[in-house]
Amino acid sequence: MKGYLKASEIANCWDVTERQVQILCKSGKVKGAIKFGTTWAIPENAVKPTRTGKLKPGRKTIKE
Repeated sequence: MKGYLKASEIANCWDVTERQVQILCKSGKVKGAIKFGTTWAIPENAVKPTRTGKLKPGRKTIKE
């Protein structure tokens, strides 16, 4: 598909694992991502989502 990349290709660009890209796509954080069977098609110009900085309950903050 022209204009789209696989999760493994995006993972290399974003310096994360392929599984992390799949999780981001499934949760709706990657705009324009489409699932075809078991494969995610992600737009070439997709932007890596940033972390919100929220901690899960019970997690301690990192002290500097």
